[in-house]
Amino acid sequence: MSSTKKKNIILGILGTILSLLWLSPFYLMVVNSLKTKKEIFESPLKLTSGIQFENYKQAAENLNFAQTFTNSIIITVVSVIIIIVFSSMAAYALSRVKSKVSSIIFFVFVAAMLIPFQAVMIPLVSFFGKLGMLNRPGIMFLYLGFGSSMAIFLYHGTINGISRSLDEAAIIDGCNRFQVFWYIIFPILKPITVTVAILNTIWIWNDYLLPSLVINKLGSETIPLKMFFFFGEYTKQWHLALAGLTIAIIPVIIFYFIAQKQIIKGITAGSVK
Repeated sequence: MSSTKKKNIILGILGTILSLLWLSPFYLMVVNSLKTKKEIFESPLKLTSGIQFENYKQAAENLNFAQTFTNSIIITVVSVIIIIVFSSMAAYALSRVKSKVSSIIFFVFVAAMLIPFQAVMIPLVSFFGKLGMLNRPGIMFLYLGFGSSMAIFLYHGTINGISRSLDEAAIIDGCNRFQVFWYIIFPILKPITVTVAILNTIWIWNDYLLPSLVINKLGSETIPLKMFFFFGEYTKQWHLALAGLTIAIIPVIIFYFIAQKQIIKGITAGSVK
């Protein structure tokens, strides 16, 4: 057996092991969501003897799933769209306008990625409370602030690889700067846009801390906030919580599989000259 074939076999085995390790939390979540509470504590690793679809029905009722799911969808979709639009425009301006000021602004955005939310959450929430923005529009604005740094960084690197001759040709044809960006540059950014969308969708959809500080109105809760319904002071309803988590991750998984080709293109963009 050649050394290359041995190497491929070893890599295949390691890849299989890593895949099983990565999938193990999903296995535990799905399998235990179909068990009774007693079965979870008795044998969390075993397959269930009787499937409990009632867990999903009860979890959906306790979560008020239709309303909670709608809240999460609205906040996530609108926030991601705002991040994409404003971050891509900002990155285009910073990339095309070469000056000391634009360089400083770009490095400020990059440096902002290093600041943890926990360091600014108390003064920020206090400030937004005084403005009366502890609501759905307020949290979308906050997501723009916290998500734009990484998005601008990703867009900036991609736009730097796009020839300025495209801009010049469009301007000669009569386009203004906004038209150059929206009709010429932005369509080219599709792979990195999908990457930015996926990263922010996963983050915003699963975020608990920021909504817990900003959303204080009954009926406006997102899925992560509502999930704590299953964890009381004296009891934890793991069978219902796992069923609720399984339902909650389905939209993100579907979105990922639909957009996975564009994600790969976005990750590899600029790697081949």
